[in-house]
Amino acid sequence: MNPDLLQQVRENGEVPSHVAIIMDGNGRWARQRGLPRHAGHREGMKSVREAVEGSIQAGIGNLTLFAFSTENWNRPPREISALMALLELYARKEKEELRAQGVEVKVLGELERLGNITRRAVDSIMDETAGGKVLRLNLMISYSGRREIIRAAQSLARLVAEGSLDPGDIDDHRFQQVLFTRDLADPDLLIRTSGEMRISNFMLWQLAYTEIHITPVLWPDFTRQDLFAAVLDFQGRERRFGRVTSP
Repeated sequence: MNPDLLQQVRENGEVPSHVAIIMDGNGRWARQRGLPRHAGHREGMKSVREAVEGSIQAGIGNLTLFAFSTENWNRPPREISALMALLELYARKEKEELRAQGVEVKVLGELERLGNITRRAVDSIMDETAGGKVLRLNLMISYSGRREIIRAAQSLARLVAEGSLDPGDIDDHRFQQVLFTRDLADPDLLIRTSGEMRISNFMLWQLAYTEIHITPVLWPDFTRQDLFAAVLDFQGRERRFGRVTSP
């Protein structure tokens, strides 16, 4: 570990309170080594640990990881099974360490689509880590930004149809309250690994004014040093939220 990089983060200004990461490149990492795709997913578990521990060291309060998209259900059944098995393994192996580190885990998405065994694992890690105060780790599972917005619109439409909500009362705050992330501030920083220049249907509502950092590093090679480098990049930017500064 390069302690100087972490020290720079600590001395360079405000640290983002909420960092989101699109964890991309597992398949490419495996292909480059002549390994099956699930080997890349398994190796990526180490990078999750790096991101969590790096966030704690840097003083980041919220870390959101895009782990499995709604579109991923269209992948081959064998790969889906491998991904679900890894999620179950992560929940079983990591929950005690996460609890000891003060990490509270929340799993967000269309969890009703998960199988019974996976759902029990998800519920277990959330229950076992509840109340952690050091870092909130949000795992986005079976998640789609568009689906989230559609579900929110449907929820509000039902309230209007019941007569309990006036359409004129729907504003940004009211809409945000029916999203999966209702109790989270929007991400300050989005990191995407593997060098791809897209957000892949991730947190479409929440990323409106988020700073974006693209790194060519494939997710299984991502370390806390890469996280610190992204934070340093963030600290050097001027966030205007659509406003302009006076000349």
